[in-house]
Amino acid sequence: MEISKLLRPHLLNLTPYSSARDEFKGEADVYLDANENAFGSTSSDHFRRYPDPYQAKLKSKISEIKRVQTSKIFLGNGSDEPIDLLIRAFCNPGKDRIIITPPTYGMYEVSANINDVGVVKVPLNEDFSINLINVLDAIEPGIKIIFLCSPNNPTGNSIEQNDVLEILKKFQGLVVLDEAYIDFSPKSSMISALEDYPNLVILQTFSKAWGLAALRLGMAFADKEIIGILNMIKPPYNINGSSQELALKALESHEKMNEMIRGILAQKKRLKSMLEDISTVQMIYPSDANFLLIKIDNAHEVYLKLIERKVIVRDRSKVELCENCLRITIGTEEENNTLIDQLNQIS
Repeated sequence: MEISKLLRPHLLNLTPYSSARDEFKGEADVYLDANENAFGSTSSDHFRRYPDPYQAKLKSKISEIKRVQTSKIFLGNGSDEPIDLLIRAFCNPGKDRIIITPPTYGMYEVSANINDVGVVKVPLNEDFSINLINVLDAIEPGIKIIFLCSPNNPTGNSIEQNDVLEILKKFQGLVVLDEAYIDFSPKSSMISALEDYPNLVILQTFSKAWGLAALRLGMAFADKEIIGILNMIKPPYNINGSSQELALKALESHEKMNEMIRGILAQKKRLKSMLEDISTVQMIYPSDANFLLIKIDNAHEVYLKLIERKVIVRDRSKVELCENCLRITIGTEEENNTLIDQLNQIS
């Protein structure tokens, strides 16, 4: 597959912005090339220099952990940045379209709408599995990207990997697989499939398992040609220095992250058991993520009553196929106990 044939034509000859750190990548004693403040800053001299625009040290560590070449890694301001950049790079406004499978993560559609790109919706089945036949039938000229989320948000279930592979084989555009919650899943990441499918893009994040949501740091893994395109059109310094340093430090504590995951999964099992004892809870859907989707009597009313009690969950009752559903993030033991106490009082 020639990725360049999918690219918006005007980008083929784009001359990207060249920053000071693009033109000089080495070490020096005196830096007078980037119009930084040589006298320091009002808070810390540590931050007076621009950060590495391509995050070499951080990508090197990620490469070790994920077993992916650094040339196949893109880091963005959350996963939302590569989602937006992929649509901007490959979809012609007012002409091309993407496929999404609702209910799913809302930013795929929002980013498409912002970029004047059409959205073709192929709803999931009642059990939240992908309707593979309908997805394949929806592929037609002008469809450039198919967005899939596994484990899916807000439903929590994983997509069958064979379904993803079938789409990759039959679709000549990009397949973006969002694995934001993969670290909580018993199923493995599909990163290894990058070697066989140059049209596959994997999204992951530091916001969930790594507990670094405030840093806004997302990862995209793809063929080096796709990564090169994203680097060409991204802002010059899209990942700030603090985020790079803190993420690098976090990656040195991989076992601590695994320990947190084990704690979250233990609390999920416990919370599920307690929810099963509440009479108004109709259904607790299977979840491979760090949250549970539940169907409950009068979901919106329960949501509002929980807010009054200063317990915040996510009301998903207006989302397609999620009528009367609440999405509950797994909290600490104390937080989960508080939630259950309040739900018992409400019911």
